[in-house]
Amino acid sequence: MKKKKFTKRYRISIVEDTTHEVRFRMKASRLSITIGSVVTIFLILAILLTIIAYTPLKRLIPGYPSPQTRREAIQNAAKIEKLEKQMIIWSIQMENIQRIYKGDKPINIDSLLRDSTIFQRKSNIGLADKEDSLLREQFLKQEEFDISSIHTAKIEQIEGLLFFPPIKGVITEPYNPAIGHPFIDLAAPNNATVSATLDGTIISAGWNDDTGFTIQIQHSNDLISIYKHNSKLLKKTGDKVDAGTPIALVGDTGELSTGPHLHFELWHKGEPIDPTVYINF
Repeated sequence: MKKKKFTKRYRISIVEDTTHEVRFRMKASRLSITIGSVVTIFLILAILLTIIAYTPLKRLIPGYPSPQTRREAIQNAAKIEKLEKQMIIWSIQMENIQRIYKGDKPINIDSLLRDSTIFQRKSNIGLADKEDSLLREQFLKQEEFDISSIHTAKIEQIEGLLFFPPIKGVITEPYNPAIGHPFIDLAAPNNATVSATLDGTIISAGWNDDTGFTIQIQHSNDLISIYKHNSKLLKKTGDKVDAGTPIALVGDTGELSTGPHLHFELWHKGEPIDPTVYINF
């Protein structure tokens, strides 16, 4: 009985009210109307989903990320990765300071940084772990009774030092002593600020026909840094500077200069060393 009820055919007509003329006539059963309605709904949904998926209309959906949001997410992920690596480097440097304080041999940071797995092995290292806290407490206790013992101690190697980048630029000529280039050249905007890479004393600040305005800084641990081709010097010979102190402005001075850039040299015990090993430009 129920089957007949669904298959029983009905006539649907649309009649004009005034003339009673039949404008539309259709015969259908409840089953065919139900099936037709379901198919129509699915077709409408499919068309809507297709339009939303392949047109800019999808951006109108609440919560859907815009292209700018996706770009910012990618940039933020890259920044986080860079910060994580920097924290690992700081952690290694802190460990070196601990070793030096205890009289142990420091870790060679250069060899560690060449090992890409170091970042995976140390990804869970924090700057404020238990050992670091104990070391800080030990230093504070010593400072209460003998401040001079801390300040007079010298680090006899350079792996544990925290270098400040003189500028943020692009290395156009890398360190290569084999071809007579024991220094680096960094392209940077004209008049960009040049900063001291470590605490020290200005031992030379003046003009040279080949290298233009040049400044040299003597640091502790037999380190000397040299900055050439500046447009202007902000410090004079004899001035004491801290790491990060502005000392000059990037320029294009001297006969050997081919454009605005900083010629940067780093010397240790009379020998040139590669600045990129210790400084993140």
